[in-house]
Amino acid sequence: MPNTDKKILLHACCGICSSYPISYLKDIGYDVVVYFYNPNIYPEEEYQKRLDAEKTLCEHFNCELVIGNYEPKIYYDYVKGLENEPEKGLRCDKCFELRLENSAKLAKQMNIKEFTTSMVISPHKNYEKLTQIGNRIAEKYDLRYLSTNFRKNDGFLKTNQISKSLNLYRQNYCGCKFAKT
Repeated sequence: MPNTDKKILLHACCGICSSYPISYLKDIGYDVVVYFYNPNIYPEEEYQKRLDAEKTLCEHFNCELVIGNYEPKIYYDYVKGLENEPEKGLRCDKCFELRLENSAKLAKQMNIKEFTTSMVISPHKNYEKLTQIGNRIAEKYDLRYLSTNFRKNDGFLKTNQISKSLNLYRQNYCGCKFAKT
């Protein structure tokens, strides 16, 4: 039985990356609410494939899934002027900020005191940078950002094993049209 006093909002970028984080958070006693908010994903068909995978995963783990609006215009406005930035540059930082800010707002609305993101499990993402952004946003909303490095203890291997066992869709780029090329 989940401890409803220990709820956490997990921003999920995709089913692959959120597989082990959901499992881990549940194992340490959290009641996990998954938030799929990714206006950066291009094209819309790709967004739908990733959302379908997330639905399958949340059903498997019996956790609540909140689906944010698909708002690519908001993403493009947010990163305007950074279109030519290299992958892992300032455009990515802004993208992380947009998604974590929306996660914090939802956590606050749902009266959930903690949030985190599945993005940190990826070996292609900078854990320290995401943690810094998460902590800054958490402070702004009087929340706690759970800075768990899900990569530790073979987390990336475990997330791939879980997603493979559920036959989840596997993408081959981060999500935005700038990373796709």
